[in-house]
Amino acid sequence: MITIIAGTNRKNSVSLEIANLYKNLLDQHQQQSQIIDLAELPNDFIFSALYENSGKNAAFNVYQDKLKDSEKYVFIIPEYNGSFPGVLKAFIDGMGYPSSFRNKKCALVGLSSGVQGGGLALSHMTDIFNYLGMHVLALKPKLARIERNFDGEQVTDVLYNQLLEEQVKLLIEF
Repeated sequence: MITIIAGTNRKNSVSLEIANLYKNLLDQHQQQSQIIDLAELPNDFIFSALYENSGKNAAFNVYQDKLKDSEKYVFIIPEYNGSFPGVLKAFIDGMGYPSSFRNKKCALVGLSSGVQGGGLALSHMTDIFNYLGMHVLALKPKLARIERNFDGEQVTDVLYNQLLEEQVKLLIEF
């Protein structure tokens, strides 16, 4: 099972649309996958599911169980203020340490309205995952100017499509 995480809690996000596109790519390769949309997290999880409250929020525990069942992950990471959304860090902090991510594998996809495609966000996330003992696939597509290169269903940039397809193949082999 490959779990795809749409890395923002913004409703109806481009991140979720890209997560759905990525799931379709995995389906084409007969890979079982599921999506976690951070917009569906319990509103109070930062206070009711982290640290001394770990394991006490049944609605958040569902997400922990989904991650436990996966050996590979894809994080769709939008760039917020030169990094990634705080809700993504809080979500990671809520997972069991270090067992949720240690010795597992992930792929990262960056999104941005600007020209860097979330490069800094991907770098920050790579540092965190390295600390947690997760193996990060080297190919990290950076989808810059996403509003110009995504029509809501398909990526319209030929290079971006090639990079996503190559990443899917590498993730399957990883």
